[in-house]
Amino acid sequence: MVRVMNFREFLKILDERGLLVKIKKPVDVRLETSTLMKMLDGRPLLFENVKGYEMRIAANVFSTRELVAIGLGVKREDLITVVSRAIDNPRPVTSEPFKGYEEIPADLSKIPILFHYPFDGGPYISAGIVVARHPELGVNMSYHRMMVIDKDKVVMRILPRDFNEFLKRGVKEFVICIGNQPAVALAAAISVELGKSELDIANALAPVRVFELNGHLVPEAEIVMIAEMTEEEHDEGPFLDLTETPDIVRKQRVARIKKIFLKKGESVYHALLPGGLEHKVLMGMPREPTIFREVNKVCECKDVLITPGGCSWLHAVVSIKKKAPDDGKKAIEAAFRGHKSLKHVWVVDDDIDIHDPHQVEWAMATRFQGDRDIVMKKEKGSSLDPSADPHTYMTTKVGFDLTIPWDKDPKSFQKPPLPIKLDPKDYL
Repeated sequence: MVRVMNFREFLKILDERGLLVKIKKPVDVRLETSTLMKMLDGRPLLFENVKGYEMRIAANVFSTRELVAIGLGVKREDLITVVSRAIDNPRPVTSEPFKGYEEIPADLSKIPILFHYPFDGGPYISAGIVVARHPELGVNMSYHRMMVIDKDKVVMRILPRDFNEFLKRGVKEFVICIGNQPAVALAAAISVELGKSELDIANALAPVRVFELNGHLVPEAEIVMIAEMTEEEHDEGPFLDLTETPDIVRKQRVARIKKIFLKKGESVYHALLPGGLEHKVLMGMPREPTIFREVNKVCECKDVLITPGGCSWLHAVVSIKKKAPDDGKKAIEAAFRGHKSLKHVWVVDDDIDIHDPHQVEWAMATRFQGDRDIVMKKEKGSSLDPSADPHTYMTTKVGFDLTIPWDKDPKSFQKPPLPIKLDPKDYL
């Protein structure tokens, strides 16, 4: 039987590999913990002594691709292929009775929810995954930031995507999971067509343990909450988003927390730093396979990178095997279809390492002409882009075809190999 890795077991593996930094000094949930998370970004942290709480806090645990790969039991370079395969071949989950948890009062003040930045609208649940179920649409699993406004109420940022459609079709009660299995943490950030279950995609990435609780499907997590949407709205924000700029304040819907369950043993709260590397990896990296799949429909795609400099959301570099003169422009259009929030995309030949920004810039310097190789269009972009229209989100999207011109000799655009084979050690 294939082993299921839950959040606590993932932390143990990180610890065994010497990757988990344990902080024993007492920390405050207001500003102190988040400051340390930022200063130690990219390093998995476990805060063992949280002032006023018995619960520990884990942070930065999915802050690099290597850490995500460890959680899935795969190689880093295989992530796009593995995720793409899971999207195309989801594996339906099987559920078991809800067990291994203890119920506590529905009081959010008992959980070490962080106040991240001085300008925040309030304490935020930043790594909460909503799992909703509908008789016709199936199961939807997605991230939603939640600002605490009362001991049993949160205001949720809900975009007009799948969970919003579930609500429009009558779903009122849903589950919030914090401290999730690695496969669940990644799959919840993948955008697929309505009716396709992200929970089944998670189960295709790695075996997922799922419970049934009051008619809900609940992936195993450190904290499980049953929530119900109210008829109320409340100001939500400010909140630091992927762009590392504060998002605006909006009226958003309010949910009431009805029940809270903690996994037995020493429960761990998963805190995700807004605008930090973990935020960017979990939100941005899952867009790579969706772009990869779309580009492969029009030409041969070799690799995709959502770049950290583009906020891990607005920019991408796509590598293709060019076989026709218009493959570059076709890839640009497909990339925009694969990630609707994408603002700028660069398409390169497969001899360019897309993980090396110097090589990408070199391709732009030597293979690109502005009057010939640009695709530019006005479209609705991302609500996270502070330069877009704040009301309509209209933006100018630009694609750059950095591939070798079809009518030119490729040898004129390629770097030569070393003149002869030598070992520098023989000369030093």
